[in-house]
Amino acid sequence: MSDERHILLVSHTGRRDSIDAAVEVCDLLHAAGLVPVMPFDEYADIRRAEASVGQVHILGVDVQADDLEIVIVLGGDGTILRAAELVRGTHAPLVGVNLGHVGFLAESERDGLSETVERVLVGEYKVEERVALQVDVVVGQEIVWSSWALNEATIEKASRERMLEVVTEVDGRPLSSFGCDGVVVATPTGSTAYSFSGGGPIVWPDVDALIMVPLSAHALFSKPIVVGPDRVLAVEVLRRTSGIGVLWCDGRRTHDLPPGARIEVRRSPEPVRVARLKDAEFTDRLVAKFQLPVAGWRGPQHDDEDRL
Repeated sequence: MSDERHILLVSHTGRRDSIDAAVEVCDLLHAAGLVPVMPFDEYADIRRAEASVGQVHILGVDVQADDLEIVIVLGGDGTILRAAELVRGTHAPLVGVNLGHVGFLAESERDGLSETVERVLVGEYKVEERVALQVDVVVGQEIVWSSWALNEATIEKASRERMLEVVTEVDGRPLSSFGCDGVVVATPTGSTAYSFSGGGPIVWPDVDALIMVPLSAHALFSKPIVVGPDRVLAVEVLRRTSGIGVLWCDGRRTHDLPPGARIEVRRSPEPVRVARLKDAEFTDRLVAKFQLPVAGWRGPQHDDEDRL
């Protein structure tokens, strides 16, 4: 590890507001005597947009991922997932500034950007370790592809006109067989993403668990299930399937699934580290992000109030 402080900046350079935010962060880091670190493609995008970020170290060239202190992410959840991919296997935590729509993984909003950078600079944050998934594709008795996911691993049909025939299992024991559009295996962090859209439960991020959610299953029993973190969930693409399936990990890494392929999902030994700037309750985050109606709530009542 280097003694010099290295802070990686990851941004959604396809949006002008994100480029402007990146310029602001770089200015703040320069003012603090630090040289920002950026992926080369993002630095090139910003230069093409005729924006100036001053002196920058390039990730993988001037600074290696293992030398990073923390990652400041500007964008939505997709940008945070990309940042997690860049620093996978390191100890660098992620702190997100939401420039997207919902931004469940982000810690602050655009108007709090300056404060976020200031708190990062003085180390005023706590680090949470989030459950991640280890995903293996087995054909025959051979693991032919492996990856990981922070939000979810999704087994989907590759052809719109054909259902995917699968059988699900827990710890090597069959649970149910059905035709479907797919199956989502999610973490608690991912329970508010694709799993939620598919009818899965919202699971608090401090819960150690894995979630399995069938998508549009043609079956009487196709309910989501939640299991302990040491269970192994599997989805097997049955040989009677008339097409192929496709596996997506966080919507970023993909692999084709022929009939007979087996997808095994377990908790990864490497969690994803997320920096938290404040001790906000997850309940409050849900209310704010989904704009849930809470009008009329009075909260816990004290004895003297009860007697009024």
